[in-house]
Amino acid sequence: MSDYTLIKNALCVATMDDNDRRIAGGDVLVQGNRIAAVGSNLKPPDGADATIIDATDKVVLPGFINTHHHLYQTLTRNLPRVQDAKLFDWLIELYEVWRGLDPEAVRVGAQVGIAELLLTGCTTTTDHFYVFPKDQPGELLDETILAARDLGIRFHPTRGSMSRSRSKGGLPPDDVVQTEDAILEDCERVITKWHDPDPFSMCRIALAPCSPFSVTTKLLRESAVFARKKGVMLHTHLAETRDEDDFCVKTLGMRPLAYMESVGWLGPDVWYAHGVHFNDAELDVLACTGTAIAHCPTSNMRLGSGIARVPDMRDRGVTVGLAVDGSASNDSSSFLREMIHCMLVNRVGWGVGRMPATEVLRLATRGGAKLLRREDAIGSIVPGKAADIAIFDLTEVGFAGALGDPAGALLFCGTLGRAHTVLVNGEVVVRDGRLTRMNEADIRERGNATAARLLKVATRRTGNDYLKR
Repeated sequence: MSDYTLIKNALCVATMDDNDRRIAGGDVLVQGNRIAAVGSNLKPPDGADATIIDATDKVVLPGFINTHHHLYQTLTRNLPRVQDAKLFDWLIELYEVWRGLDPEAVRVGAQVGIAELLLTGCTTTTDHFYVFPKDQPGELLDETILAARDLGIRFHPTRGSMSRSRSKGGLPPDDVVQTEDAILEDCERVITKWHDPDPFSMCRIALAPCSPFSVTTKLLRESAVFARKKGVMLHTHLAETRDEDDFCVKTLGMRPLAYMESVGWLGPDVWYAHGVHFNDAELDVLACTGTAIAHCPTSNMRLGSGIARVPDMRDRGVTVGLAVDGSASNDSSSFLREMIHCMLVNRVGWGVGRMPATEVLRLATRGGAKLLRREDAIGSIVPGKAADIAIFDLTEVGFAGALGDPAGALLFCGTLGRAHTVLVNGEVVVRDGRLTRMNEADIRERGNATAARLLKVATRRTGNDYLKR
């Protein structure tokens, strides 16, 4: 097998470098897992063979970076019972299904979500896993890591947690929460076993207590201290809904961001999912502390949570990445669809000129890399960086007449198809629109069967029919 791969004769290579360079008829030369050269008429070194990827009529982009997900939720998407529910009601209903999670369900759900991400050009994803039923092994998070290895995606799993149960004023059932000591003990285990700080790491761990309304103040404070001791990042949901604002003011005596500041949760090692309901002063705090936001437009629309002030954040210099969120509040893991929704909802919310297509592409690539503190390795097609690359074919009729801006065409045109070729760390993990490491039909069938099993158990336990409104 050749050590070189040459992506040749692209309609456009959108490098997303510091100058936002677009190369018509461009090439990308990959050596091993790194980008060796970017330009035109490239060739491998004399005497070296190269695997050729013909990019004629295709646009080449850095692989997209997903900054917030709940992969297990692919097994509970599109349930009629919660199709029209807002966040708190949605959570209360679905916790009853998620109480049945076991190792098989976690791994299958992750395979479903990761497959969909890869097939839509996403090469790096986070995952926020926080449901640990008491009757199941404690190593459920490990199943998501194994699923990522199965499919070949670059992975940032977060060890989520819940410690404030329903009996203590929170939302989750008592049998899916854990004690602070048990949570921190498993955080230590997961970091020791899986965290790799190498610049080209395929797996980095973060710590992620679920939300202000499902964890204790003690857990938030101790998680921040522990994460910084271990050199890993911190993540949680914040300012997603008005209900959350009301809960924090009533229960904790302050707004969500002020509460998180009081427990040490600000800084460039912290990122929040959503951030819909920040006021001006809070946006200034995010900017001056380097705290980042994962923007989840589809989920925020789906649950009626609101529109995050992303243009205002970017004006202030806040780091923002893009995210599909959980596939039961989206209910898709399509990164292309997320990008389109990001462009459209921010134009509706804040004005047509406030979310250009180029800004969406930047959020999906450079923004995610900066949020995850991976700018040295991913987010742009630049020599020396990891060969994480997504290639899209623009020959379908939906792109006819749209080739004046091939990269922008992905957001404005087409039938929301899938990537033609995807490389992660130099390996082709999608070829001709198909996964190379696993069979898509097998993943789909296991996903449907496992979802049906979870619903059957939940129906028997609760008497609720989740397939009826």
